[in-house]
Amino acid sequence: MTPEKLPNSEVDSNPDCPVSVSVFFPCYNEQDNIAALAEKTTTVLEKLGADFEVIIVDDGSSDSTARIAEEIAQKDDRIKVIHHERNLGYGEALKSGFKAATKELVFYTDGDGQFDINEMPKLLGLIKEFDIVSCYRINRQDSIIRKINGWGWTKLVCLLFAMKVKDIDCAFKLYRREIFDKIKMSSSGALIDTEILARAVRQGYTITQKGVHHYPRTAGEQTGANLKVILRAFKELFELRKKILSGD
Repeated sequence: MTPEKLPNSEVDSNPDCPVSVSVFFPCYNEQDNIAALAEKTTTVLEKLGADFEVIIVDDGSSDSTARIAEEIAQKDDRIKVIHHERNLGYGEALKSGFKAATKELVFYTDGDGQFDINEMPKLLGLIKEFDIVSCYRINRQDSIIRKINGWGWTKLVCLLFAMKVKDIDCAFKLYRREIFDKIKMSSSGALIDTEILARAVRQGYTITQKGVHHYPRTAGEQTGANLKVILRAFKELFELRKKILSGD
């Protein structure tokens, strides 16, 4: 595999040319977070003078997320909504977002408000030299169990796929959109971030990393730490490794 590259020095984070970017949020029962996040995102992108679109992926929410998202989109034609009729899982939500993106760059963060979209412009200078900016959480605001699980999972993934990534599942990443025309995405669950980075590295795309702040969840509930999700991810992990090593 082609190893990822890391920057030797700080890269100017202020883009000197117009930015074309799709920003999307996978959401499941985020009725209390999505409106504020969408508004904040459009404000940030307007200040950049970007050519942008905002995509809300409603992954079969059972609360009012779908309705609120549609109301937001009706007021701003730069915002669009993708609905899953039922909850398909995190991987399917990300795949829907990446497939719907039409701009030169594509960025995603979760709809739970635990990241600050104001930190996204810092990644734009880095994407001029690299194909992917994969962020890591500074002072991760999760339970000690989630922190330990995340650390161990990242170490295992990096060992299996010969990568050097600090925080594989950090939901704050920027990509060149062309990557998704050239790689396949088969994971439907929590393995999706691993699959994308592993396949991209194997195709020769370069990765850099940057720390971003992580904040406590103020509304809604976390859904990614239950035992069923974890066991499924381990099973899929070794199946994925076989596929990638065989060229599938």
